[in-house]
Amino acid sequence: MYKLEKSGSPLYMQLYMQIKEDIVNNILKANTKLPSIRKMSSDYKISKTTVESAYSQLYAEGYIESHPQSGYFVSKDIVQNFTSLPIEKSNQQIEKQYKYDFYQAKHSEDVFPKKLWSKLHNKVISSIDFGSYPNKQGDLNLRKELSAYLSESRAVICDEEQIVICSGFSDSMFIISTMLKKFTSSIAIEYPGYNVVQEVFSLQNYKITNIPLLKNGIDLKILKNSKDKLLYVTPSHQYPTGKTIPISKRMELINWACENDAYIIEDDYDSELSYNNRPIPSLQGINDNQRVIYSGTFSKALSPAIRVSYIVLPKKLVPIYKKIFNFSFSGVPIDIQKSLELFIKEGHWDKHIRKMRTLNKKKHDLMKKAIKEYLKDSVSILREGSGLTILIKAKIDMDWEKLFTLLEENSIKVYSTTCDSNLKDNTIYLGFGGFKEDKISIAVESFSKQWFKAAKNTN
Repeated sequence: MYKLEKSGSPLYMQLYMQIKEDIVNNILKANTKLPSIRKMSSDYKISKTTVESAYSQLYAEGYIESHPQSGYFVSKDIVQNFTSLPIEKSNQQIEKQYKYDFYQAKHSEDVFPKKLWSKLHNKVISSIDFGSYPNKQGDLNLRKELSAYLSESRAVICDEEQIVICSGFSDSMFIISTMLKKFTSSIAIEYPGYNVVQEVFSLQNYKITNIPLLKNGIDLKILKNSKDKLLYVTPSHQYPTGKTIPISKRMELINWACENDAYIIEDDYDSELSYNNRPIPSLQGINDNQRVIYSGTFSKALSPAIRVSYIVLPKKLVPIYKKIFNFSFSGVPIDIQKSLELFIKEGHWDKHIRKMRTLNKKKHDLMKKAIKEYLKDSVSILREGSGLTILIKAKIDMDWEKLFTLLEENSIKVYSTTCDSNLKDNTIYLGFGGFKEDKISIAVESFSKQWFKAAKNTN
């Protein structure tokens, strides 16, 4: 039983801390199911919002995970890390460091412009009014700079009043899911797709409809039959397959949204990092449709550490956002926002994008060359040409459990599209962004040795 005091820290923080301690101390074992939000609320005579907030924080920090239609469970990976280390150690000490980590959204430490950022930070810090509250939607001047940039680079039609500065992608999805609860209780999601979207909306008790992908995008027939009024898509570079929705299909999606009073969440997560073609213009900008909620991020091209993302709302939704989140301020520190504003305003962002495209294209091509050299015909490449990863699929019969064990023993970390540790879907991300150029071939060669050891004998 948890002891919650009416005085002192907020109730959700008390609940969060006590559950966290039970996980850290291994009182709550791996894969243990937590009480439902309704039951926890009833047992402790607290609001559902309080329980939701506590669970949301635990989820954001990786202590728990959400299984659609099943509930919340203690994360297996985080518990395993805690069992052999003292509780008081920091997250950085607890998290296992791999020799070769093929994470799909990571930069090598040397690519962030530290000296320039420090100079800009020192420049803005003296001008910040630390005695006043910041703008709730995010710094106004940053939103103005973003509006101009999005108009020029992504054909997004918006002004600064439609932009909300968020603290990372999951925060963006949390805001959208909270805003639209009264509008709809379900969401259609392209499948396969980004699991974080399903996690966040499930946490908000949305019914999830998986819409399968066809050759040129999601199956519109199934979407229409679903009767859903909210859709999540990655139209410019589908995650994880890499498909691009053609303009004809985009028009059909817009028409569907207009005819059904529906909204589309357009996740434009890596448009800046396109290596073989110019970035595809946004879905949001087609005919000024006002049916698309545009989601973008600075994590892929600048830094995942600064936790800056943003959403562009249709004008009709802006008052709804302001009413629901009238108590809330952007989670991004004001000095980060001001530094980013100056970074864009003085032209450094455009220069940085060009530099990152050049650098990551080199890394991309080195990774692709190494895959062909060391993995040969044992895999096919499903996704390439943008972002920070290449997606491969096994063409040989694999003992996935053996592979996972071998990789772990040799301090190599790879990722599957389903986040399944056994990699049963036959697809693996090999991220190249976190490696320096001279380490990519070595990393792939090390992975390939374990790969072929785990291959089943087909003779």
